Formats: sequence, structure tokens, C-alpha cells
Amino acid sequence: MIVFSSSEPMSDSHSLPKSFEPQDIESRWYDEWNRRGLFAGGRHVEPAAGRASTPFAIQFPPPNVTGTLHMGHAFNQTVMDGLIRYHRMNGDDTVFIPGTDHAGIATQIVVERQLDAEGISRHDLGREKFLERVWAWKEKSGSTITGQFRRLGSSCDWSREYFTMDDRLSRGVVETFVRLYEQGLIYRGKRLVNWDPVLGTAVSDLEVVSAEENGHMWEIRYPLTTPADGLTHLVVATTRPETMLGDVAVMVHPDDERYARLVGRTVTLPLVGREIPIIADDYVDREFGTGVVKVTPAHDFNDYAVGQRHGLPMISVLTLDARINDDAPAAYRGLDRYEARKRIVADLESQGLLQQVRDHKLMVPRGDRTNSIIEPMLTDQWFVAMSKAAPEDSLHPGKSITEVALDVVADGRVRFVPENWTTTYNQWLEKIQDWCISRQLWWGHQIPAWHAEDGRIFVARSAEDAERQARAAGVTGPLIRDPDVLDTWFSSALVPFTDLGWPEQTPDLARYLPSSVLVTGFDIIFFWVARMIMMSMHQTGQVPFHTVYVHGLVCDMEGKKMSKSKGNTIDPVDLIDGISLDPLLAKRTAGLMNPKQADAIRKRTRKDYPDGIPAYGADALRFTMAAYATLGRNINFDLKRCEGYRNFCNKLWNATRFVLMNVEGHDLGQPQAGDLSFADRWIIDGLQQLIRDVHAGFDQYRFDQVADRLYHFIWDEYCDWYLELAKVRLQTGDAIQQAATRRTLIHVLETLLRLAHPIMPFITEELWQKVSVAAGVRRDDDTASISTQAYPQTRDTLLDADATRRMATFKSLTDAIRALRGEMNLAPGQRVPLLVQGADAGLDELSPYLMALARLDNVQAVDSLPDLGAPVQVVGTTQLMLHVEIDVAAERARLDKEIDRLEKEIAKAEHKLSNASFVERAPAAVVEQEKARMVQFGETLERVRVQRDRLKD
Repeated sequence: MIVFSSSEPMSDSHSLPKSFEPQDIESRWYDEWNRRGLFAGGRHVEPAAGRASTPFAIQFPPPNVTGTLHMGHAFNQTVMDGLIRYHRMNGDDTVFIPGTDHAGIATQIVVERQLDAEGISRHDLGREKFLERVWAWKEKSGSTITGQFRRLGSSCDWSREYFTMDDRLSRGVVETFVRLYEQGLIYRGKRLVNWDPVLGTAVSDLEVVSAEENGHMWEIRYPLTTPADGLTHLVVATTRPETMLGDVAVMVHPDDERYARLVGRTVTLPLVGREIPIIADDYVDREFGTGVVKVTPAHDFNDYAVGQRHGLPMISVLTLDARINDDAPAAYRGLDRYEARKRIVADLESQGLLQQVRDHKLMVPRGDRTNSIIEPMLTDQWFVAMSKAAPEDSLHPGKSITEVALDVVADGRVRFVPENWTTTYNQWLEKIQDWCISRQLWWGHQIPAWHAEDGRIFVARSAEDAERQARAAGVTGPLIRDPDVLDTWFSSALVPFTDLGWPEQTPDLARYLPSSVLVTGFDIIFFWVARMIMMSMHQTGQVPFHTVYVHGLVCDMEGKKMSKSKGNTIDPVDLIDGISLDPLLAKRTAGLMNPKQADAIRKRTRKDYPDGIPAYGADALRFTMAAYATLGRNINFDLKRCEGYRNFCNKLWNATRFVLMNVEGHDLGQPQAGDLSFADRWIIDGLQQLIRDVHAGFDQYRFDQVADRLYHFIWDEYCDWYLELAKVRLQTGDAIQQAATRRTLIHVLETLLRLAHPIMPFITEELWQKVSVAAGVRRDDDTASISTQAYPQTRDTLLDADATRRMATFKSLTDAIRALRGEMNLAPGQRVPLLVQGADAGLDELSPYLMALARLDNVQAVDSLPDLGAPVQVVGTTQLMLHVEIDVAAERARLDKEIDRLEKEIAKAEHKLSNASFVERAPAAVVEQEKARMVQFGETLERVRVQRDRLKD
């Protein structure tokens, strides 16, 4: 409970600067919070009465160490930090754990490009020297993104910051690998994987981007080895003729009557001369192409499955750099895959085996890092068995790691928000394949396996342990460590417990696992969320988190995904600090391939922001993101929202200046409830309802509702209504009444700052430092921070339904009087008397406020309104009239002129809407707008006619 001091009057030393300048405030306060250790785990605030303190932990989805801040980060950091600050102020033992991912592929590419610029390759350096270069780069440039998170105000416990290649996390990676291997859940085998021939490594599905491209369909004649019923060949359709060198069968649908008699026979593979069987399989689409397809299990994922069903051989004809290998005819060996394609097509044509070539659109998989076309490649890799039952000595004997991951969501130990993502999660796990976890890179966690000369493999926690195993098994020769590294997703899947000290049973592990909520985009439910649940359950028996809050993608204002190639990306730091036009255009057009698109961006930017993007500050950006945080939807980001919320920050700043100027230097006293005006009681009642709604919004992950309620209460209710009413009380009330209003002004403002702090940390801290002193909440010489103050709680004793009804009546009266002034075209400063018929008993209390807000000379209650021909407004049973002497003839002439104008506007709209061509061709929104205009003109015309009828000729 806040206690307000009634001691010495306050001085004016706490006055605020006239303008809100976010940059100075942000840098100063973030450093101060860190210096004081306010973000460290542990409770800083006593929980409210009846509320228990519980651990509340959030762990970063670790961004790539190579990365920089993008709008998705800004969104998800706003949500995470908002929750952290909310729970910290509610008295929970709160910790926000930051970290970065070593990003195997991305980081290796960065350093290799640096080497390319020096004219050397990683192979010139060797593995050890290359890794030294990577670590040196990481130490120099790897903290860029975490520095940017600080700019956003993320209240992380930086003493717990991790890097996925740190020794303590690396130990957890090795321990997990060894345990899974010993349990038979990790194995090595030759399987078909996504292969990037430029990077020279297997890649995950997440690193493959498939898009429709223009290509061709080649129809090739495969001669029957023995002609049948006059049929000499089958026509096979393919989009990749170079892979035919590895064909092991042709395939038809078992119910296709055209080919049923041929199943079991053979064809001769063109250009190769190998006989291959004709098989039948339901996979074939009879309507596609000729209904006959080639089967190349070593170069197509679907064909690989067919090959396993039918026991077909696997013939690979490509090298790891996508050239034709020595298993192909000599004429094609060593050729690049596309050069080989040209020669193969030419040879087929010269031999009369190419029936036709036609244009064809197809989905082409490309590596997201290199843009090279991905090859399905048969290689030796390490895999996690996703569907194999765990052994008896595991935490979940007899169940696969996939089954356990499904169970914890089914029984509610992990829940998705919004709930619909549960279906997506379940469907993926139910169809899951074994997970390829090896990568042919140098940067990453090297697989803890050692190979003997005879092919035996020894998986161990160290080279010494592997040596002991080998000698015990009778191996006398040298051991060579497996050169592959682990998929980055493998180590990041372990983060929820390895960053807390596992495999050691640390206090942090006991305290903060499971964490409270994971905030993430829907695009990595499969690749990261599911795997964290699998690994955490298998290794610790605990879920990694209780709730998964899934948000949409941040798109541009037209709903398109942001990307550098489209030139529609926005750097959040540019929104915080502002950026002038030339650097902005340089950023927006960097990497654009299409000059026309670049020109369009330049024109649009100059039109909307001729001087560049202004500095909105972190608070305005965070508030924008919170306002966009509707459950699960993609976000069409519009800079205009940032402008609006920067104005909101200014509004709050100026309101605080007004309050401080009217409170500082005055004794607030301890007034009784009877000293409060109806407006004081109304704003206090509304504050209690706001507190309730904000708590509900945070607890239900409805940040949009939190932002909406805060915005409208602060701007509309507190600033636009209450401050204006308070001015009246401060001018007309006695000393006790003025003290009561001053106390209410500062009390409500101080509470609002605490309510808004989780979303707007910087401005609320700066203002609270001044307001809290003026309110007597703290002394000027202490070091309290708003971030460790108690979060406001609803107090039912302060609810006041009567005051709320009085305020509703007052607003209706004020709006009605303002409407009368508009109808009569009164100048804003012109004060006129108000006549009131049927006034209730509370009119005397409301009159001073009506006079101030509606610019009235006086308010007079009358038994009946005079017949002046002036307009009348009705509010409930009360009739209102402004007593203004008017020139009746002149007013009649003005109203006649207005009636004529409105009739012409209506006729114009009717003519347009009666035009079939307009209605059919114009966009639906334009037609609806025209209909709405006609309705609006009609309603206005009716009111003007009524007013004109009162002025009899």
C-alpha cells in the first residue's frame, strides 16, 4: 500500500525538461539498472497479500552470434521483457537468461568470406588455425546483437549470459550425445539428406527454401529390353535428366491398365545400357506426364522411400560438389551437374530417345545461405532415432522421445498459446523421421566419436576415454576423431537445461527448470520447440517450459515478409535513434537486384519521410510491438503506429509536467473521502478497473489489450478528461479540496507509471523518479527504481459506481453542449449561457466543470426552455439550449444555404451510385464509402432542416 506524506511542502527541484528526449534517458537508465544489479535473479519485491512468490524464468531463443537486430527480435523481446518486468514487480523470483547461438553455418560463412578477401581458404589454414580465427571474430564482433537488445531495454541477467560453445554448455552437449549413443538412440548410417554442394555439408529442412521456378519437363524414351505387343519403349517424364544415370527402375501405378502387363519386365537405361526393372507402386500419379516415372533412390527423397519398399539398389552418380562421379559413363565424369544435363539431353536427342521438351514450373529447393540448389545426397551421417523405444535404464523406458514429447502436451504439462498450434506440433511429431544431426563443417561441437582403422567407432566423453575403450576392445592402431560437427539445432535444443548447469545438479537447475514461458515464432515449432521438449524430457525428466507463446511474423505494411532482397526490412535501431534520408536509402536499397524496385522504395521513402525516420525511442517502438501482439497473427508493421505512440510518450511526459507543476511546493495532506470531487472518485474507480484489466492481459498473453487499455485510459480518461477537471478544482476549490485533487493527480499518475513500466521502461523510470518524490513514496536521496516497485493491485474499496455514473452523465452533457456550439458555429473562445430544463439534483456540482470544458458563461436551470428557435440537445430527461441572441434572418439564410449544399451533395452521390458502370468497376471499398457519405449527408440534412423549421419565417 502506498502511503502519502503530509510533511514538508515539496520544492520545485524535480521539474521536468520541456521536451521528451528518449536517447539521453535510455542510455543513462539502462546503465544504471545494470550497475545496481536490478536484473539479477532473485526476488526484489514482496508479493502482494494473498499472492505467493514463485520462480518466473524466461530463456532467450538464442539469436545467431552473427546476427543483428530485426523486427522479429524487437517484437519477441518486447513480449519477453514485458512479462519479466511484470512478474518482477509482482514479487516473483524472476530471471531473464540471455545467450547467443554459435550458428555453425552462418558463422563459418562469415569467416570464410573474410579469408576469401585475403586470398586464402580455410583449408590453407587448417582446422585448428581456422577455429582460432573464428573465435577471434566472435570475441570482436559477436556481441553486436546483445548490445542491440540492451537498446530495447531487455532486463536480462547478463551475469548468466551463455554462448552455446562455452565450456559448460559444450560439456552438456557431449554428455547428451554419449548418453543417447549408449542407449542406442544415436546411430551412424548412410541415408539420403539435404546437401548444399557449395557449403559441402548436410543442411536441415529449415535451411532449405523452396520456391516455384520456371523449368522444363523432358520426356525420354526408355527402350523395353524385350518389345511386347508391338510396344518398343516407355516414355519417362523427368525434370532432372542428369540423375537418370543413377536410375535403378521405372515405375507405374499398379492400377494403370496401360502398363499392367509390363510390370516385372525390364527396360534398358539410355546412355548407360543397364537393364532396370519395371515396378508398380501407389506413389505414381497416373495423370502426371506419361504415368511412368524413373526411380533414382540416391537422388530423390520420394524415390529413396520407394527404393526401400522394393529393395532397390542405391546408385549415387554425383560427387559432394555436384559433379558427375566415376559410377557414371566416362563421357560425363567430372562434369558439373548442369553441364552434364546439357550433354545428356543432346546425346538423347542425337540417339532419337528424346520425345519432347516442354516448359514446366517446379518447386526448386535452395540453400538459404548460398542460394545454391540443394541435392538429395546419399552420405554417411549421424542420426537421432526419433521413434525407437528408450531402454530400461532411461527415464522413460519403452517410450520413444517423440512419444514422450506428445504426452507432455496432451496432458497439459506444456501448453501452446494460441492453442491451435498444438495441432501443428502434434501432426509434425506423428510424421517425424530420424533426425540428421551431423554437419560437414569445422565450426561447431565436434562429434565425440573416434574411428579405428578397421572401421569400429568409439563414442566417448574425451579422447582419453575413447583410447581406453579402443585398447580394451583390442584396437592397437591410432584413432581418428570424426571430423563432423553437430547440427546447431542439437546444441540449442539442450539450452533450457545446459545453461542452468546440467549435467551438474545445480541450484539454478532446481530453481528455474522448467522455465515459465518460451516466446517464439511459429516457424521453428518443429526445428527447435519440439526438440527442446524431447531433449529436456529425456535428459532431465522435466519439461523445458510450461507455456509456448507463439507469435506471427513481422511483415511490412502490405503483409509481405520482410527481406533484404525485397528492400522492405527495417532496422529497429533506426526507429529508436532515427536515421536521415541518405543512410536510410542506402540501407533500404542494399542488395537489391531490381533497380525499378529500388527507385520505388526511394520515392516512397521520400514521400513519407522527406527528412528520414525520426527518433521514436525504444518506448514507442516497444509500445507499438505490444499493440500489435494479437495472438498468433502476422503483423503488418506500419511506421505510422510508431509515430502515434511517440506522441503518446509526449502526452504522458507533458501530463507529468503539468501534475508536478501543480503538486510540487504544496502540502498534499491526508484528506478524507468526502473531500474528493466526483471526478477524483471517478478516476480512482477507473484506475482500479484498469489495473484489473492489465493484470488479465499480461496473464493471458494479450499484450494488445494491455497496450490498448493503457493508451486509452492515459490519453482519453486521465489526460483529456481528468486533468481538465482537476484544473477547475484547483482554481475553485477550498484548500482541503485542492489538496485532495492534488493527491489524486499524483497518486493516479504514480500508479499509471508502474502499470505501464513493463512495456515502456525508460520513460516510466524517468518520470517515476520525479513523481514518486513529489508523491512522498520515496525520498529524493534514495536509489529506488520503478523496476523493483510493487505492481499495482486492484483495491475494491476504491471502486465507486456512483462517481462513474456521474462522470458518464457529465461526459454526455459536455458532448451535447459541444455539439450545440458546433451547430451554431460559435467561436471556440466565445462564452455563452446554458439553459437546462429537467436538470437532476447534481447539476450544481457539475456546473463549474461544464462551464470550463464547454466554454459557458453560466449554467441556469429553467422550468421550460424559451422559444428562441435555437437548437436543443437532449441527454436523458435533460434538455439543453445555448442562450445566444441571434440574427434570425441571417441564421435562416445560412441554414438555407447549407440545406442547398447538402441536397446537391446527396444528388451527386445518388447519381454516382445509380451509374451501373461505377458500381461494377469501382473497388468495393470505394462504393461502400460513397454509400456511407450519402447516408451521412442525409442525416446532417435532417438535423439542419429541423433547426431551420424552428426559425419560422
